Amino acid sequence: MQQYPLLYSLQHCPYAIRARMGILLSKQAVYIRAINLKDKPKEMLDVSPSGTVPLLVMEQSLVIDESLEIMLWALAINDPEDLLLSDDPTALPSMLNTINTYDKDFKACLEKYKSAKRYHDTNKVYLRKECELFISELEQRLTLTDFFMGEKASLIDYAILPFIRQFARVERQWYLQSPYPNLRQWLDKYLQSPLFSKTMKNYPLWLESHESFLMGKN
Repeated sequence: MQQYPLLYSLQHCPYAIRARMGILLSKQAVYIRAINLKDKPKEMLDVSPSGTVPLLVMEQSLVIDESLEIMLWALAINDPEDLLLSDDPTALPSMLNTINTYDKDFKACLEKYKSAKRYHDTNKVYLRKECELFISELEQRLTLTDFFMGEKASLIDYAILPFIRQFARVERQWYLQSPYPNLRQWLDKYLQSPLFSKTMKNYPLWLESHESFLMGKN
């Protein structure tokens, strides 16, 4: 049987979601093992003691344990939609810089906002407004172009999408009436796509089934 890389993944983790999207967009194939963070497989911890997901394991125990690096690995092999904007040498560094800002600054604000909602914190509105500094910038960009970098989708759209999805789900009714129509259209386009349906396919937990499932390629 042909061997493919092995991906340990968590269903709703935004980092795991974007790693799966990157693999599917590149039309690569991997064996996927769904895990539960409260009960991590020994096989996973043997190759990566940190126990974080997503985790991509290749031959000779080579591993990639960063979601963005998994996206870049996959798209370096095959990038049929030119998400890396190969004709512009400045595009990738610019995208990586912006993605880093969302991963660190926006994600930190988002976690506080989610926690405030969960625990009925009176600072919820203030924390939402902190997130909106990023959301309003994205809305402005999408007023001018259909996607973050212009008139076609790029790496950055897919890389930040899972975190914008989380933001939209914190206060759903507020979000649906918020002054961000372009953002809603941009997000809905992805969430209703066949790609996202494939990305969010639910696999039996590895520790229960002991079966790896092939994801991608077709």
